[in-house]
Amino acid sequence: MKTLKYTVILLLVLCIKTGIAQESKHSLTVIVTNIESNQGTIQVGLYNSKGNFLNTIYQSISTKAKTGSVEVIFKNVPKGEYAISLYHDTDENQRLNTFLRIPTEPYGVSNNAKGRFGPPKWEDARFSISDKAIVQSIKL
Repeated sequence: MKTLKYTVILLLVLCIKTGIAQESKHSLTVIVTNIESNQGTIQVGLYNSKGNFLNTIYQSISTKAKTGSVEVIFKNVPKGEYAISLYHDTDENQRLNTFLRIPTEPYGVSNNAKGRFGPPKWEDARFSISDKAIVQSIKL
């Protein structure tokens, strides 16, 4: 009987811990639209703070480009504020090509934020993750 009691308590503790862990992590789906060719890859970067935005990527995903749209999913993302930047790496050199610091490859940012005389600002690109599943659709 004592063993049964400990087994039930252990199972309850495990169920509670598992439930708490599942509540704090979420998925983020990114749909990239307006892809003009199958050539190259789509490079997606997730940023978790204003100070890191467009400098230090928190998580990244790369996927093969497909004319039209592609979808990538970031899993186990904690609640918080984030922003996304992405680009179509047409020549697969693992970097965004620029000329005079202006991108020459298609790119996009969360909330489809646009920069004025420079890159988009964190304030325009940021979004909150507080629900279990978030979807961001970004047009190149």
